[in-house]
Amino acid sequence: MKLTCINRKFISSLALLFTILMPLQASAAEKVVATVNGYPILASQVKKELGRKADNAANRQKALDGIIDDILVQQAIQESGVRISSAQVDKVFQSVADSNGLTWGQLLDVLDYQGVNYHEYRNQIAHQLLMNEVRQQNIGKSIDVTREQVEALGSDLQKQAEKRGAVKKHTAPEYRVRHILLKTNPILTDAKAKAELSKIRADILAKKTSFEAAAKANSKDYLSGDKGGDLGFAFPENYVPEFAKMVRTSKIGTITQPFKTEFGWHILQVTDTRKGDKTDDFYRQKAYEQIVNKQAQAESKNWVSGLRKRAQIKILN
Repeated sequence: MKLTCINRKFISSLALLFTILMPLQASAAEKVVATVNGYPILASQVKKELGRKADNAANRQKALDGIIDDILVQQAIQESGVRISSAQVDKVFQSVADSNGLTWGQLLDVLDYQGVNYHEYRNQIAHQLLMNEVRQQNIGKSIDVTREQVEALGSDLQKQAEKRGAVKKHTAPEYRVRHILLKTNPILTDAKAKAELSKIRADILAKKTSFEAAAKANSKDYLSGDKGGDLGFAFPENYVPEFAKMVRTSKIGTITQPFKTEFGWHILQVTDTRKGDKTDDFYRQKAYEQIVNKQAQAESKNWVSGLRKRAQIKILN
């Protein structure tokens, strides 16, 4: 009787032991074969991807590559933050109907006749729109253009045009500007800098001082300050956006109200304008567009390769 009880306890203990060991053995058999941006890929996933194909090195590599690509695409979708609205899907659906000379209702009838579920069809459209957005976004990230590339190609394009006698001069307005700059600090706050420039402006307008004298006495842009605030002729795009906007919108001779840029607070006055030669810039822009388009075309053929370039992929032994 006691032996039977001991046997039962022993058998129960063995059963419990097997219950504990089985998951451990299964877990031990699960081997991480690669990581994609820290995300693990298991040997079982590769085996599942293989399916009925021969279990050899070449096929395992293809299976692994397929899993890596799928993970990268899913990660790209999550990181993109792209969302497809119902209105976007409606627009595509209506476009399909219009291109086939059908009304919305007639297209629904056609889908029903062909056994296509309307909601599944909309989901397919949404997925295609999502993938297109993510694809374009990531192609943009893969484009890498250097200044040296643009300068070299721009020069070549211009020389080729000169040989053909096809060079056309391109001009754009240049502005001669003078300004007074005050830089903020713990003592000279934004409010105080703005108020001080307003007073300097009022003094200039009241003929109490000249712009040149005020710039020499007050401007913290010491290089131009020594020249009475004169920056010479330049294209607006040479300046930071806030300054460029003021240059473009100011009438000659008018002193602006104080405004702020990343450098501090300014007042400026446009003193003259002229047509500046932008021919070199035109060919540089043309070169830039050609390089970008060429890279975009190459990346669009297999945009996932761009994801691979930026990913941290580790193949483990």
